[in-house]
Amino acid sequence: MPASKHAHLSRRERQIMEIIHQRRTATAAEVHAALPNPPGYSAVRALLCILENKGHLLHKKDGLRYVYLPTESREKASRSALKRVLSTFFEGSVTQAVAALLSSSDTKVSSEELNKLQQIIKQARKEGG
Repeated sequence: MPASKHAHLSRRERQIMEIIHQRRTATAAEVHAALPNPPGYSAVRALLCILENKGHLLHKKDGLRYVYLPTESREKASRSALKRVLSTFFEGSVTQAVAALLSSSDTKVSSEELNKLQQIIKQARKEGG
């Protein structure tokens, strides 16, 4: 699915997608219960239908209810979202994004995470150069 489709999700649609990705599947009632300050139940059902029409969700019948599931993995969706954030806020620069994360006063990075980052950088250098 092209990344551009995800750029056109409303805040509420993104919240719904997050819930469904976290749960892997969800009914309209489960989504409604998990939403912060939820709209009416029929509005949630309408949003699920919109997300399905946009190609982000599929449904399967389970008795009388529909169970919704994402059309792409959480990993693929998160990579697509991260690319949009890089493009929108950091001019496509991974360096600027990482610097912003690491310089934030509320970001705590453990030694284990720093070691993992060093390994990732080392691997990227091998593959890129």
